[in-house]
Amino acid sequence: MKYLLIVVLGLVFGKNIMAQCATKNTDAAAKKILDSVSLKFKSFKSVSANFALKSENASGKALSTKTGTLLAKGNKYKVTLTGQEIYCDGATVWTYDKAANEVTITKYDATNSSITPQKLFTNFYDKDFLYKLNGEKKEDKKAVQEIEMTPCNKTRPYSKVYIYIDKAGKTISKAKILEKSTNNKFIMSVSKLTANPAVTDATFKFDKSKYPNVEEVDLR
Repeated sequence: MKYLLIVVLGLVFGKNIMAQCATKNTDAAAKKILDSVSLKFKSFKSVSANFALKSENASGKALSTKTGTLLAKGNKYKVTLTGQEIYCDGATVWTYDKAANEVTITKYDATNSSITPQKLFTNFYDKDFLYKLNGEKKEDKKAVQEIEMTPCNKTRPYSKVYIYIDKAGKTISKAKILEKSTNNKFIMSVSKLTANPAVTDATFKFDKSKYPNVEEVDLR
């Protein structure tokens, strides 16, 4: 579960450098679709989304499921899901663990290999992945386009990322990651995406006063 949350919702894989693809062997049709999704997302001043995170083993057996919400505005975001909250104000990232009543504080670094919500929905794919269009199918009575993405950096803990695009809406409806070590699948499904919700910058900061006796782990 942790890899999908990292990739899709802004947690950090680590600061090892993401290698660019030496030879760009990409599918023009896939690039056209991804570019249209990126262009649409960039037109939003802010965005909110409801999502579900699910993990499955190699045989397809469900291991866990969580639901959550995302708010994003520029390079700021807030993620809320069962037992955890993540805040980023564009300079600092706070990751709050409810069970431990502990918040871990780190610096936000837009230049590292992290794939934040903004990178997922915009054009992170151009340098970091090879990609191709696998085709189109119906999901929940909607036409969905599947794009298969292979990371250029072979040290990544995942072998493939699959992005599913709502053809009519030009938005990402689902993302799936295949983990190398276990062959587990991590799936994020977006159930609702709202453009330009009213949101203040204070939303993206962790307010310590609202969490009595919270323990801070400052790694900045």
